[in-house]
Amino acid sequence: MTPPTFSRPLRVIQWTTGNIGQRSLHAILARPDMELAGVYAHGPDKVGRDAAELCGWPEPTGVTATNSIDDLMALEPDACCYNPLWPDISEMEALLAAGINVCSTAAWINGRKQSPADLERIAAACEKGRSSVFGSGAHPGISNLVGMVLSGCCERVDEIRITESVDCSTYESAGTQSAMGFGRPMDTPGLTESLRVESEVFAESAAMMADALGVKLDRMSFDATFTEAADDSDLGFMTIPKGSVAGILGYHRGWVGDTNIVSVGFNWIMGYHVTPPKPLAHGHVVQVFGRPNMRTVVHCLPPKDWDESGFMGAGMIYTALPVTNAVPYVVAAPPGIVTLKDLPPVTGRHF
Repeated sequence: MTPPTFSRPLRVIQWTTGNIGQRSLHAILARPDMELAGVYAHGPDKVGRDAAELCGWPEPTGVTATNSIDDLMALEPDACCYNPLWPDISEMEALLAAGINVCSTAAWINGRKQSPADLERIAAACEKGRSSVFGSGAHPGISNLVGMVLSGCCERVDEIRITESVDCSTYESAGTQSAMGFGRPMDTPGLTESLRVESEVFAESAAMMADALGVKLDRMSFDATFTEAADDSDLGFMTIPKGSVAGILGYHRGWVGDTNIVSVGFNWIMGYHVTPPKPLAHGHVVQVFGRPNMRTVVHCLPPKDWDESGFMGAGMIYTALPVTNAVPYVVAAPPGIVTLKDLPPVTGRHF
């Protein structure tokens, strides 16, 4: 299928310039079919700085960062690459109601983890602005798409199971890692429930895959196994004390009756002194059980000329670009909440 084309470059604003946002911003500047219209920055130290300085672009762009949503909406962009850690319903509602398509990595797949009232606000904003909202990334995101594609090889599909299997210790975000449970005492009350809530977007992606299979789920469940650190690990940005949580294996599962149809999870470790609850495959392990069984591992590897940001830098691109590259497809989509199952295959560009 031919990617959508437009008579002019699409005007795009970049929302945040953190680990993911920097990669998205750099990609927008690199694409001749996109024009950077504006940049939103949370931190006051970034406001007023040129976009090039914020993402390592070699030449000044003349576009400076702002923390005013009104100023950005006044630019009348076609789309926004929305990359905070968590979605802000009021921000998304304002953008969508103004006719700005939102493409997000911010823990959003189909929005079902939001309250019914908030989900209705987003739907109404899409209707008012004739705009669309789309969420993706690496996992959840592209890993789910691979699972759905592999299911097309099967006469019968019993279960799609996807596991992110990585050492997270090079992802320098102490707040994110602590929220997931790393470094916390093994006997922390409510540890499993806290992890379920923090990772609930994985349940959204499981439900999306069930929708693609034509399955109506009866319920979702979550289970987790925690592994303790055998010794202290000082990671620079945080410490994993001996005896605290250093390994996590968790799954959000969708069920029909007593049959597990879709499973999306993570096998993560943090630090140097931990044996994971199952062997790490170092990638996204995608399995389809049925007739026949299908299995692949998706690896994200830096090119030979990569700089010191190494594997995790490549992983940030892997997370950001499925959303940035989707901008033309989302602009062309009908208004409303769209997911990977609704869009044609999103491809990158050769320059």
